[in-house]
Amino acid sequence: MTRTLDTASFTQAFDAIDALHRDDPQTVTIAGTDEPKELVYARRMSAWLEHIHPAPAELLRLAVRAQHLQRWLVPRTDYPEGRVGYLTWRRDQSRQAGDTTAALMRQAGYSTDDAERTSHIIRKQGLGRDDDVQALEDCACLVFLENYFADFSRTVERDHLIRIVQQTWRKMSPRAHELALALPMSDTSTALVKEALS
Repeated sequence: MTRTLDTASFTQAFDAIDALHRDDPQTVTIAGTDEPKELVYARRMSAWLEHIHPAPAELLRLAVRAQHLQRWLVPRTDYPEGRVGYLTWRRDQSRQAGDTTAALMRQAGYSTDDAERTSHIIRKQGLGRDDDVQALEDCACLVFLENYFADFSRTVERDHLIRIVQQTWRKMSPRAHELALALPMSDTSTALVKEALS
């Protein structure tokens, strides 16, 4: 299916999101070049969306691009250790990203309803019932498994890691499961995933 040309409002909002991503003080090295960490993450999210969705609408594309928007403004270290602290941090971060994205969209000419809808997707409200929220969650899980799981697995106790994989798997759609199982992973990561799913 061929996508229609992007609207001027979409282009303005998308570019404004990426401009904020470029302000990320943390960088990662990609092909020998230091790039803002969250801009790299956003590009990976968008790439997976193009892979799993035949023709994503503008609002979903903006939500996926902005999921971690200005995440450095809500540092995990400001919250207590443990699951409750983690969930509170994640909620606050997604609210901040959603509110900022909605403001950028209104500035670009989107209606308040469209801006709030995009914020709703970013906050993952309706996971399991809302196809757009599910698409964003699938992208996030696939980006994690493809790019961050191997390093993450070296920092977490094994039993806890198995539970994290199981929780991640439960949030994914059947299509995302297929794609995840086809990802190139190290032998160690593959064994961990298989153990979690057994």
